[in-house]
Amino acid sequence: MLHPELLEQARGFADRIVSLRRAIHREPELGLQTPKTRDKVRAALAHLPLEWVDGPSTTGLVATLRGGAGEGRCVLLRGDMDALPMTEETGLDFASTIPGAMHACGHDTHTAMLAGAAELLCSRAGELKGEVRFMFQPGEEGYHGARFMLEDGLLGGKDRPLPDAAFALHIMPNSPHGLVAGRAGPLLASADQFDIVVKGRGGHASMPFDTLDPVPVACEIVTALQTMVTRQFNAADAVVVTVAKIEAGTTHNVIPDSAALRGTIRTLSPQHRAKMATSIERLATNIAAAHGLEASVEIQQGFPVTVCDPRAVDVVEAVVTDLRGPAGFRRIDSPIMGAEDFSYVLEKVPGAMFMLGVAHEGVDWRQCCSIHSTRMMVDESVLPLGTAVLAGCAERFLAEGFAG
Repeated sequence: MLHPELLEQARGFADRIVSLRRAIHREPELGLQTPKTRDKVRAALAHLPLEWVDGPSTTGLVATLRGGAGEGRCVLLRGDMDALPMTEETGLDFASTIPGAMHACGHDTHTAMLAGAAELLCSRAGELKGEVRFMFQPGEEGYHGARFMLEDGLLGGKDRPLPDAAFALHIMPNSPHGLVAGRAGPLLASADQFDIVVKGRGGHASMPFDTLDPVPVACEIVTALQTMVTRQFNAADAVVVTVAKIEAGTTHNVIPDSAALRGTIRTLSPQHRAKMATSIERLATNIAAAHGLEASVEIQQGFPVTVCDPRAVDVVEAVVTDLRGPAGFRRIDSPIMGAEDFSYVLEKVPGAMFMLGVAHEGVDWRQCCSIHSTRMMVDESVLPLGTAVLAGCAERFLAEGFAG
C-alpha cells in the first residue's frame, strides 16, 4: 500500500528539516572533505535504525535502511553536501560564517530533505520490502564526488549489488513555489573544460610585422568556435561552447609571446561530446598554423550527460500526483545545459533527477535569484514536500518497481 499522507507527516517535523538545513548553511564546506556536514547528518539521524558505511576518498556516507517486510528491491536516494567558493550576500540570520564559502546551489536543502526522507521511511520500515540507501555526497561542485563514492564501492558493486533504481532532487529558486519538474532522456548536459594556448613571438606593439602576434589569432579562434557550433552540429542536439577567460600580455605597448583561452563545452550526447573535443583541436591548431603560429589544446573531461530513465520519471510524476494532484508535476520541454555529477550514478543505475521550485509563494519567481547567486534565497516551507517526494519515490519503487 502506498501512503499519500507522506506530505503531512513530513510537515509534522518540518522544524527539524529546517534546523538541519540552517545548521549546514551556517558552516558550508567545499570539495570532497565535508566533515562538519557529515557529522551533522550522523547526529541528526543517530536515533534511526540505519547501517552506515563511508569510504577512503571522501567524507561521503551511505546509510542503509532494511525493510521489515523481507527482501526485495533496492532503491538509492541522494543528497549532496558541499558548497561553493562564494561570499554570501543574503543577509539571513543564519548566513554563512565561513568567509568565501556559501551554500548557493541548495545542497544544504538537499541534505536536509534527504535526512527527512530517512526519518519518514524509518517510521514505516516494517511495511517496506527491500532496502533504501541514502547517499550523502560531498564534492558535487566539480569534484566528481559521486564518481569517487562509486569507485569506493559505497553504493554497491563490490560486496553487494548496485541499487535497482536511484532518485535525486535539485531545488530551483527561480521556479514556481512547490512545482516538481522533470523529463525523460537527457535532463542536464555534460560539462568539459578546454584550454587553448596560442604560441607566437612577442615584440614591440608599434612593429607587429616583426612579431607573430597571438592576440588576433586567439580572437579569431573565439569567433570561429561559435561558427563551428552552428555549422558542424545539429541544433536539435544542443551544443554550447563558451570562452569564459582570455589572458594575454602585460601592458599596452608589448605584444605577448602567447595568449590563453579557457572555456566550457556542454553537450547532450556522447557522440557530440567526442566530436567536439576533436573539432576544437582541429580548429585551433589550423587557425594558428594559417598565421604561422602554433596552438595547443587541452580538454579536461567533467561530468557526463545526466540521462533520466522514462520509467523513473513516471514514478516521480505518480508520487507527486498522489501528494499534490496532477498540477504539481510538469514535464520539462528541453534539457538544461547545466551539469550534475549524479550523472555518474545514472550511467550505472536507472533513475531520475527532478527539480523542485522553492521560490517564495506569491512572488514573481522569474525575478528570483538563481542558483549560484550570492543572494539566492529558499522558501523553506517547500522542504517537507521535497522530503515527501523522495520518500514516496523510494516507497513506490520498492512496492511496484518500474512499470512496463
